[in-house]
Parts: sequence; C-alpha cells; structure tokens
Amino acid sequence: MAAESGWTFADHVHSTQTLEKLPSSRWDFVVLQEQSEIPALEQTRTASMYPAARLLVHQIERAGATPIFFVTWAHRDGLPEDGLPNYESMQLQIDQGYLGIAAELDHPVAPVVYAWSAVTSQDPALGLWQTDGSHPTELGTYLAACVFYAVIFRQSPVGLSYLGHLSKGQAQLLQAAAANTVLNSPRQWNLR
Repeated sequence: MAAESGWTFADHVHSTQTLEKLPSSRWDFVVLQEQSEIPALEQTRTASMYPAARLLVHQIERAGATPIFFVTWAHRDGLPEDGLPNYESMQLQIDQGYLGIAAELDHPVAPVVYAWSAVTSQDPALGLWQTDGSHPTELGTYLAACVFYAVIFRQSPVGLSYLGHLSKGQAQLLQAAAANTVLNSPRQWNLR
C-alpha cells in the first residue's frame, strides 16, 4: 500500500516509493483515490489530477494490474471557500472528475459515493461522516469496503459474515446498498 495522508496523484507520480511498489508484487487491482478536494475543482483536476492519473494508470498497466478509480464522497458541508456551498454541488464536481478520467482511460470505478448517497437519503442520521465532515466513520468505511467487494468480485456482499463493530442490521443495510449500487444499477461502471 502507498497511502500517505493527503497525498495527491501528482505526489504518487513523483514518489519512488509508489513507483517501486507497483512492480514489486503481482497486483490484480490498484485503487486510485485522489486527495478529497482536487476532483471537485475543475482547474486542479485538469492541471494536476488528470495528467498524474494518466501516468499512474500507465504504470499500473505496465505492472499488469487493473486500476480502479475510487469515486469518493464530498465533504458533508461542501467546499464553500471554493464556490461549492454544499454537499450536492461538491459531489457533482467530484463525480465529473472521477467519471471523466475513468471514461477517458477506459477503466472501472468503485462507485462508493452512489451507495453513500443511497444510504444517507434512506437514513440521514446513520452517520457515515466523522465529526470533521470529511472522513468516514466505521460505517462509511464498511460501506466503501462492500462496494469494492462487489466491484472486484462481481458478487453481492449481502450475507458477508464480517461485521466489524457494526450491528447485523447496520451491516445488512450497507451490504444491500453496495450490491444495489454496483450490481443492480442501470449505470455501467466499466466493470470487467
């Protein structure tokens, strides 16, 4: 894993640790997650995220792995200082950022945010964000893991026995949201 806190795709492109890690093992998949605000800002994603993503994808493919873009959730309160006054406006930009580069490079996405949005609209009090309004709680992390399970294995996470510290009911809700988002959605996520 090469996951330094707050790192951007550009940081990884210039990191010998990241670039040496890719050919160091046989990877089936490599997950690409940009720093949370960059995909939301058109200028930074065009100038920084997209060029770096193209280089990283090339390196990942050379290592024989499939890149998966992790479509993340917006900050709970948006990014008002950058003209994105609420969750919805920031999320729209993040979606455009990840889905745009994934389509250009013809690689799959893990549509975590779509499951996240389904869960928060079903039960807004469930609490997927930590108090900082940015990072996930254990519930949010579990949901993301269920989405990745469905994307990678092309199987439903419904019925998985691992619950972490969640109640069975919470886990079942999140498993179902992930399955519906990935496997039962009319949207195509470019899954292979």
